[in-house]
Amino acid sequence: MEHIAIDLGGRESQLCIRGADGKIVKELRCRTGALGGLLATMAPSRVVLETCAESFAVAEQARAHGHEVRIVPATLVRSLGVGARGKKSDVQDARTLSEVSCRIDLPSVHLPSEQSRRLKTVCGMRESLVRARTLLVNSVRGFLRTQLRRVKGRYNGQFTTRVRDRYTELLRAIPADIERQLVVIDCLSTQIHQADRDLALEAKSNALCRRLMTVPGVGPITALRFVAAIDDVTRFSDASRVASYIGLVPGEWSSSDRQQRTGITKAGSPKLRWLLVQAAWSALRSKRGQELQDWSRQVEHRRGSRIAVVALARKLSGIMFAIWRDGSEYQASRAARAVPAAS
Repeated sequence: MEHIAIDLGGRESQLCIRGADGKIVKELRCRTGALGGLLATMAPSRVVLETCAESFAVAEQARAHGHEVRIVPATLVRSLGVGARGKKSDVQDARTLSEVSCRIDLPSVHLPSEQSRRLKTVCGMRESLVRARTLLVNSVRGFLRTQLRRVKGRYNGQFTTRVRDRYTELLRAIPADIERQLVVIDCLSTQIHQADRDLALEAKSNALCRRLMTVPGVGPITALRFVAAIDDVTRFSDASRVASYIGLVPGEWSSSDRQQRTGITKAGSPKLRWLLVQAAWSALRSKRGQELQDWSRQVEHRRGSRIAVVALARKLSGIMFAIWRDGSEYQASRAARAVPAAS
């Protein structure tokens, strides 16, 4: 079997092809968009890629043409020799990856399905709109503070109306630059509302998401993000591995006789982790989450409220994993004893 290492670039990519004996058979440069057609002409080989924006699309094309794919984490490539001794170029990187592939079976990250990538995209696009709106709202608030004026409350759809009303009360015209900001905020709010509707319909049409949303505190966006991140539930043997994958488990910094536990590792998707923490807060306020609330109070009594909320987020991830694995719905009687508390 030949080993094809590809150093991906936005426009062009560098390939290094080695035989089973480790000798370089061919090196070439190719347009990134034409890699699929090039791989179609090659015999089934092991294709090695580094994680980047283009890697999953190219990996899917390689698999479609019968190749064995390895997507190497970007955090690992330096330990493999990429960039060693201050020498780094597309040619050198491709050579290094292909050489290592000939010696060992490189570890690969999970290649997400098309549905997983699509769900991540639609959720990410909505989050980009929210970030843009938040930036503009904070910009307007900052200006109002320089004028010794404030608009109370967080953004809830009435922010632009309140700003305009405040200027009307003062019998003053709104500065043109501020009015432009307000117009864009209104436009973004309309698009965010439409995105929320589309995501709610997406979750409602997905049988798995409907089951996940039976968990107190879990809404459409949390359910979709969870499905997108986990992708294939058979990848995980138990709920603890799911919590570790999301980064909701305590870390450790021990050496010799010193044993030290740290805060959560924060590995995995930061968006999903944040959503699960928000879902935990929502569950604590939900009328149908009494069992989870009682469980969280016990943890809070021992460790404090902040740790209790994170522990509840971890518990929710375990409950959602069990629902997915078993094809069931949320059962309050089982929730009270599922997933031990995080320390």
